[in-house]
Amino acid sequence: MKNLISELLTKLAEKEEESKEFVAQIEALEIVIFAMLERMERSERLAIITNIEDALNETQPDDSVTANDNTVLKQYLSRLLTPLTT
Repeated sequence: MKNLISELLTKLAEKEEESKEFVAQIEALEIVIFAMLERMERSERLAIITNIEDALNETQPDDSVTANDNTVLKQYLSRLLTPLTT
């Protein structure tokens, strides 16, 4: 029983480490994309943002992506892109 608990704790620690790495990768990509968009001319930036929003609005959730996941993604993109439209 102790071995099973030990194995489960080890697997949990590994998953937590993977999760931290994933979050760091996402944050790094966010910084890079934000910096790239911020350096563009306003008209180019707005065109890209509009294309992103249009593409997202055209997507339909399927079996692998729930409607809630799609909503969360739209909210996050809105939070990320809104400061760049001003």
